[in-house]
Amino acid sequence: MSTTTPSYTTTRHSAHVAYVVQAVVNNLAPLLFVVFHTALDVPVAQLGALAALNFGVQLLTDLVAVRVVDRIGYRRPMVAAHALAALGLVLLAVLPFVLPAPFVGLCVAVVVYGIGGGLLEVLVSPVVEHLPQPEEAKAAGMAFAHSFYCWGQLAVVVLSTALLAVVGSDLWPLLPVLWAVVPLVNLVVLLRVPMPPTVPDEHRTSLRSLFGTPLFLAALVLMATGGAAELTMAQWSSFFAEQGTGVPKEVGDLLGPGLFALLMGLGRVAYGLWGQGVPLRPLLAASGVATAVCYVVAATAAVPVVSLVACALCGLTTALLWPGTFSLTSARFPLGGAAMFAVLALAGDAGGTFGPLGVGLFADLAAGPLAGIAAALPPDTGTGLRVGMLLSAAVPAVFALTVLASGRERTAA
Repeated sequence: MSTTTPSYTTTRHSAHVAYVVQAVVNNLAPLLFVVFHTALDVPVAQLGALAALNFGVQLLTDLVAVRVVDRIGYRRPMVAAHALAALGLVLLAVLPFVLPAPFVGLCVAVVVYGIGGGLLEVLVSPVVEHLPQPEEAKAAGMAFAHSFYCWGQLAVVVLSTALLAVVGSDLWPLLPVLWAVVPLVNLVVLLRVPMPPTVPDEHRTSLRSLFGTPLFLAALVLMATGGAAELTMAQWSSFFAEQGTGVPKEVGDLLGPGLFALLMGLGRVAYGLWGQGVPLRPLLAASGVATAVCYVVAATAAVPVVSLVACALCGLTTALLWPGTFSLTSARFPLGGAAMFAVLALAGDAGGTFGPLGVGLFADLAAGPLAGIAAALPPDTGTGLRVGMLLSAAVPAVFALTVLASGRERTAA
């Protein structure tokens, strides 16, 4: 009796769309912060709490998913993630007008789609990694898949801004409802496509064994520092462009987060298409060094355009830090399973949470203990952001050193 090998082409495409869904739930609400502040009278401090709540919920979801996904398979949690993402986006449009306190409604919506986003963080990378493909093509495939997060982020910024300009900010609830169509359509696809198997318990490398291996601990450092290096610039570039360099907001958004996302996507696509024969570890080390240089140039350049170009180039230099670490770790621990990817995602999300927070803390100290450093830097309208950017250059430098050190340790082993 003959058996037919299933085609995973549609599965791969649906995984790519899942990264777009993750980009939507992470980037749509921050784009509406000004609307929330003016139309719903939500204080600025509470807007910051919404961003922290989203990533906090994703961190908790990562923790819960560590011991669950390998046992129940990929399909059910992938479908649930898309359902929660769609529901949360719809609730974002409805609850602020239904509940007595709009902020409470926003928080409930963020928690719902934050769980969906956290599940996607844990699930999509191992699905892509375990799809049938030549071993030497896995790193390139992972980078190409992660590029769809960048395209999703860029689409959210460009399309949402254009739609708001056409219909007006009063009709902002249309945005999350329309974006909810993306996870709903992909959910239907995921119900039918074949899924790769998870690693059985008896074959899977245990978390206890992973945490006892120096190379895996190094991978956690890489995820944390890589996530911090990427998301610090992604989250602060718009504010830094406007307040730190003094350019108009429209120019700052275009040359800051917009060009950042574009270059990051192009970097991941380029490696996905042509990077199959390029050694990954030296490329990651060079990327860490280049990212550190970009942070230093952004902080120290007296010409605003030079600072903005350095911010945007961070998108290119950080493009492979996250997916490249996934690929290195999976190649070293091929039986780690979804639990391993969940722990790696947890470390990356932690870096993405504390990295941007560190810039804010350093900026606050620019008028006190770090005043000497601030005085040596070009003016930044008193925000202290140049100090925060300069000191944050240490993060990608640690990434580069860790890549080199773990490479020597693997060779010795």
